[in-house]
Amino acid sequence: MTYCCGILVKEGLVMMADTRTNAGLDNISTFRKLHVFENPGERVMAVASAGNLAISQSVLSTLAEGVENPITGEAETLMNAPSLFQAAQRLGRAIRSVSRTEGAALMAEDINFDVSFLLGGQIKGERMRLFMVYPAGNFIECTTDTPYLQIGEHKYGKPVLDRAITYDVELYDALKIALISMDSTMRSNLGVSPPIDILVLRPDVCEAELNMRIEYDDPYFSNLRTKWSEALRAAHQSIPRPPYVRKKN
Repeated sequence: MTYCCGILVKEGLVMMADTRTNAGLDNISTFRKLHVFENPGERVMAVASAGNLAISQSVLSTLAEGVENPITGEAETLMNAPSLFQAAQRLGRAIRSVSRTEGAALMAEDINFDVSFLLGGQIKGERMRLFMVYPAGNFIECTTDTPYLQIGEHKYGKPVLDRAITYDVELYDALKIALISMDSTMRSNLGVSPPIDILVLRPDVCEAELNMRIEYDDPYFSNLRTKWSEALRAAHQSIPRPPYVRKKN
């Protein structure tokens, strides 16, 4: 299981992913799921993956080598995509290519073709964008009405984002809320765990402002988790108890 989140606000983009993979209680490992593709000043893109690790790695390797365009013969990659929209299309084609190659073998072993991606970033000359790409290779785009997308174990972190994220939230407040969303997920699902990879981008820079990993003992994240728990306890204690009483016969 994994949890990945992308938040696109007026001031920029935040992307985040945990690193835990779980193939059973005695087979837990750490793998990077947030991958950054960058040519500083010209383009910066990040791909976060959820689902079957072998499939997601195969898709990313296929995309890195290039998916051949049947008309031009060009090897299409993220680094030569002319737009973010076409980058999302190329990611979708890479998914379908892996599905054609490996799908039948997986089905024979009763393994679902389970993979999804977040693709976000900016290419010089166009606006910053964020997409979610499905196992079929189709995708949706983030909007100002709902300025975030999630993949993986998303249900526990979604209420925090629903209540706190708007398009006008400041960039590092968006990062803080994303980390609270991650903490909420971690508390409810042991399959999601640090280290946590995060990326912060600002518009029209085309270079990562922040690209780092938060480890288990990170002091800020530890304090955030404590403060959020305290704030929730204080909030529910400040709300009056329900006035409902059992009616007497």
